[in-house]
Amino acid sequence: MHIARQRTHATARSVARMLQPASRPAAPRIIGTSAATATYSTRASPSLVPRAALRAAQPHLAGPSLRRGLATVARSDAFANLTSADVEAFAKILPSPSQILTTIAPESGSASYQPVDPSELDTFNNDWMNKYHGRSQLVLKPKTTSEVSEIMKYCHAKNIAVVPQGGNTGLVGGGVPVFDEVVVQLGGLNKIRSFDEVAGTLVCDAGCILESLDNHIGEKGYMMPLDLGAKGSCHIGGNVATNAGGLRFLRYGSLHGTVLGLEVVLPDGTVMDTLSTLRKDNTGFDLKQLFIGSEGTIGLITGVAIATPRRPSAVNVAVFALDSYDAVQTVFGQVKKHCGEILSAFEFFDQTSFDVVQKHATAGVRDPFEARHPFYVLIETSGSNKDHDDEKLQLLLEHLMEEGMIQDGVLAQDETQLQGLWALRESIPEAAGKMGKVFKYDLSMPIDKMYALVQDMRTRFDEHGVHGEGNDVGAVCGYGHIGDGNLHINIVAKSYDPKIESIIEPYIYEWTSNVKGSVSAEHGLGLMKATKIGYTKTPESIEYMKKIKNVFDPKGILNPYKYIQV
Repeated sequence: MHIARQRTHATARSVARMLQPASRPAAPRIIGTSAATATYSTRASPSLVPRAALRAAQPHLAGPSLRRGLATVARSDAFANLTSADVEAFAKILPSPSQILTTIAPESGSASYQPVDPSELDTFNNDWMNKYHGRSQLVLKPKTTSEVSEIMKYCHAKNIAVVPQGGNTGLVGGGVPVFDEVVVQLGGLNKIRSFDEVAGTLVCDAGCILESLDNHIGEKGYMMPLDLGAKGSCHIGGNVATNAGGLRFLRYGSLHGTVLGLEVVLPDGTVMDTLSTLRKDNTGFDLKQLFIGSEGTIGLITGVAIATPRRPSAVNVAVFALDSYDAVQTVFGQVKKHCGEILSAFEFFDQTSFDVVQKHATAGVRDPFEARHPFYVLIETSGSNKDHDDEKLQLLLEHLMEEGMIQDGVLAQDETQLQGLWALRESIPEAAGKMGKVFKYDLSMPIDKMYALVQDMRTRFDEHGVHGEGNDVGAVCGYGHIGDGNLHINIVAKSYDPKIESIIEPYIYEWTSNVKGSVSAEHGLGLMKATKIGYTKTPESIEYMKKIKNVFDPKGILNPYKYIQV
């Protein structure tokens, strides 16, 4: 790399050497002076795990659950019980027998469908963490918007409750039944309708997998504006329905800004087509915004139009080790100052998270540091001019080293190393899941308050005598997106024990509310937080949300018991 500015003192010379190409191309550039870091080489050890491999890995979680839906709410008598006649009616709507999975036996041998073993519905009745469990007897797999419309017309007429389901990667129980609701699985709506290579606008079905979309437009020099750990299995419709944030939020903002239009089937079967690719349309209410983040409670999203940014040609990733959370905040300010418009991610994770990854993550996630440090930050820059970006990063690193803001660090040299450094951050949820049962909390709050909550939770568990290796709570991991004030707390326990939950809740929500934060930054409300919205929203706001729900779904058949309990 060209060094734009040389200094005579030792720190500047050291940084300059660290930024120059290494003699072994496969080895990462070293920012600190750790001897162990200097020997961190893919020639001498297994390759770092690619991000794609981490996304594909799902922790196996078994055993008793904390709640089974009916422990929190009662089934509504307003909803009909399914009969074989209902299944016969759906069989007339869906042309292929493979589009219907049901345990309901037909009344006659001449039925147009065959029942299946109940185990075949397990995937649809249970969330991926094995925490929320439904008892649906019927899964429908439409392949077109018109089929979704006909299904909803019938369900509306018969008062049959429905749960829309995408990739079922949610963390708050929003995509699985609570009782016996019909599951409308939207994975069959998986066609890319169009892509404008000049405007960068993509129109696709809601069941398209996020990673597949990213790969498709990547061939044309574009990328999706959001990136999630579950991108290999989550659906774009579910992303929109939950207003998913993710790792690119800092650079590209929320889906409220990038979604241009939606096609939505309303609870009565009406198809609302706002599937415009216009970036500017100042005519009337922007109705699509109501469905972004509505979690399938007022309509089923079947089509999405979204603006996609150009894929950057120059990407750099570095991981720094720091000695305090104050240093994390200071470095964030310096990174914004020096990197400006090319900063695309700024993530932090604590030593506990780092240790859990090293002990439990997929084999090959390497530790690039000689010693442990209290905190780590990952920064990513994305631009179109490598020399320009490298110079900005060089000046940043010189400054951070000279001022003693960072203790150690590594900078990726190639794509494999880039993926490997990201793996240190992205594999935290997977590793925690392998360690035990995880109570996951997704919160937003002022950046200066974020880590105080993590410390308070550890103190709280200590006071109850349940915290520590071999105890009921083995680890409290704190990590998240500093750039948008999003804290993730993963509390790893031996089981989903109500005693542990009672220590966590409502304390964690009250704490967040007291600092004017949100009890859900990006995961949504689902079943887990359906009664918790009052910690963030005023009674007046909640009342108007209920009125909006009633306008679109007066019968309450769409994803009942969740989001905002009416």
